[in-house]
Amino acid sequence: MDDLTTACPQMIDLAELVRGFADLLRPRQGNAERLDAWIITARTCDLPHLHAFIRGLDQDRDAVHAAITLPFHNGGTEGVNTKTKRIMRQMHGRAGFALLRHRILLG
Repeated sequence: MDDLTTACPQMIDLAELVRGFADLLRPRQGNAERLDAWIITARTCDLPHLHAFIRGLDQDRDAVHAAITLPFHNGGTEGVNTKTKRIMRQMHGRAGFALLRHRILLG
C-alpha cells in the first residue's frame, strides 16, 4: 500500500473511500445518511472512475438505500442462479433440459 500511495497520491483517497463504502455494505439503520455523506466526500475527490460509480448509485438510489439499510437480500436466489448457469455452461451442446434438471436435483 505504501508503494502505491507513493506512486499515486490519489490512492490514499481511493483506499479510504473503498473502506468506507465496504462498511456501508453491512445493512443497519443510519446507513442512508452515511451513504449521502460518503457520496459528498467522494464527489470532492479527483477520481473520475469513482464519479461514474456515484452516478450509477444516484440513478438507482431507492435500490441502494434498501440494500444498505434492510436486512433482507436475495443472495440465496442469486447463488442458485449462478450455479445453474455454471452447469449450463459446462453442458454446452449436450443433451437438454432433462439432463440439466437431473444434474441440478442431484448436485
